[in-house]
Amino acid sequence: MEMEKKERLQSLDILRGFDLFCLVAFQPVLKRFLWTVDSPFSNWLASGFSHVRWEGFVFWDLIMPLFMFMAGVSMPFAFKKYLGFKPRIYKRIFKRVVILFIFGMMCQGNLLAFDIDKIYFYSNTLQAIAIGYLIAAIFLLHLEQKGQIIATSVLFVLYWTALTFVKMDGGWGGNFNPDTNIAEYIDRMVLGRFRDGSKVTGSGIDYGTYRYTWIISSLNFGVTVMTGVFAGQILKSGLSGIKKVQWLVIGGGLMILTGQLLSFQMPIIKKIWSSSMTLYSSGICFLLMALFYYVVDYLKYDRYLNWLKVYGMNSIAAYMIFEVFDFHSISEALFHGTAQFLGAYYNTLINLSNALILFLILWMMYKQKKFLKV
Repeated sequence: MEMEKKERLQSLDILRGFDLFCLVAFQPVLKRFLWTVDSPFSNWLASGFSHVRWEGFVFWDLIMPLFMFMAGVSMPFAFKKYLGFKPRIYKRIFKRVVILFIFGMMCQGNLLAFDIDKIYFYSNTLQAIAIGYLIAAIFLLHLEQKGQIIATSVLFVLYWTALTFVKMDGGWGGNFNPDTNIAEYIDRMVLGRFRDGSKVTGSGIDYGTYRYTWIISSLNFGVTVMTGVFAGQILKSGLSGIKKVQWLVIGGGLMILTGQLLSFQMPIIKKIWSSSMTLYSSGICFLLMALFYYVVDYLKYDRYLNWLKVYGMNSIAAYMIFEVFDFHSISEALFHGTAQFLGAYYNTLINLSNALILFLILWMMYKQKKFLKV
């Protein structure tokens, strides 16, 4: 949903642009460069641009939660004019959910392979956003703010309870290992062969090494988007600009602290969207939203950041183009002659070229006011 123009937060567009820029440009180029340098310091820096294998949290693990969080931030603005027309808004909601699911299957579900043996159903950030958005939309349309907080807390507690206490096959509850947590068990039971990374063998389904979970983790997807809704409600309120910043900072700090404390019982694990990770990542998102709102909307220091809107106002297009299209053949056709001079750094140049091609496409769409909306 697009926010009303007069209430559009410039800081939200720029923060969303920052998130997408990191995903489609900054990380591919910088990580390749750091790997090529191959020093202890560069390798340490590069580790921050790779997901942790299981427990823990680094900068790169924030990209997906931030994307989901910002979907929630825009909702209090976008839903304002639809609150009196629930049948109409539900048609738009379900349309968006379906489209995001299809886009997700195109990006990561092998839908474009047109091979049923390779298709995976629920395995992508866009699909997590779709489910979180659906949950948040229902809460936003039918509950007052107090009810929204209670309902979000219930989802959070349900997921925490399931992972902590529910026993399956004799010992899954309370186990947070990659192969034996309840979220993994449910994904295998529900998705089966259509789970990402799985394949049918003579002895059954081989689930490979893929350990992201989606089905029961959807409860906390809803929580993550709702934390964005709560941030959006603060930003939409009649509070002064500096008060909004203060509340965002306080809220973010409390969530980070609570997430860290909870991690002693339930580790911070992004792959299963653990409850401690949900709080911890949402707290960081709150702080980033506070920073960008303070700099862009409060201080009006947006002059050198407006270029990020090229990504931020076309975030779905940026994500889809990055995931579906490969510009390597174009980049190599342009720069293949430099390989003899650049050696191992040639791949860094190719990644940079790919990022610039994508930016050029998005810049032309931005200039022509062509935005992919769902």
